[in-house]
Amino acid sequence: YYERLWQFALHAAPGIEVLAANLPIRLQGHTLGELDMLLRDEEGVHHLELAIKLYLGQPQCTGTELAHWLGPGNHDRLDIKLAHLGQHQLPLSACAEAQQRLSELDIHQPQAALWLGGYLFSPWLQPSYAAPADGNPAHLRGRWLHRTDWARFATHNPGHWQPLARHAWLASAHIEEEHLWSHEQFNHWLAALPDDANAQLLVRLTEGPQRCWLEAERVFLVNDHWPAQPAG
Repeated sequence: YYERLWQFALHAAPGIEVLAANLPIRLQGHTLGELDMLLRDEEGVHHLELAIKLYLGQPQCTGTELAHWLGPGNHDRLDIKLAHLGQHQLPLSACAEAQQRLSELDIHQPQAALWLGGYLFSPWLQPSYAAPADGNPAHLRGRWLHRTDWARFATHNPGHWQPLARHAWLASAHIEEEHLWSHEQFNHWLAALPDDANAQLLVRLTEGPQRCWLEAERVFLVNDHWPAQPAG
């Protein structure tokens, strides 16, 4: 979905020619990988790798190290993701198999670059949690907490809270008034949520213009075992 949004934007952008998208590179029938985007502008030909990730800072860490940041499902880590992108995805366009495929499309010597977007969520009880040393200081951010801490968190952070569907995670929430949850609706949803549920992205909404409610902040609500996994 993220890649398709990029494709839409780049096809409409002036001065940019999209040459290929999701171009597979194969060796003897085996797929080595895909090149997300190939485009041409006034500076030349570019191979662009695209990724959108949301990471939670591990508790009792500082946040300054890439390894301190885990995916909400605990199956991904920022340092591992960046290593894969830097050591496999970005060099892919320079390998012999890719060069042969690109020459067939009359594409030569692309410059490889990465666009990694997303959010970093710090533990709510560690307000001084830092960002990775090489991260963008203007990065998007939020907080995370365990289920057992919700009542205390909500007392200090009152407002209209509701979960955000996964397909809506990429953008700041913009919800029409008729779709705004009541406090009773949210409490019923929370009570019905299984103890071992996957991480839930919640947004606090404030009233905006034209009967719309706008995202003021977002938090991940994780089960009480996170980042460890329950036994069995």
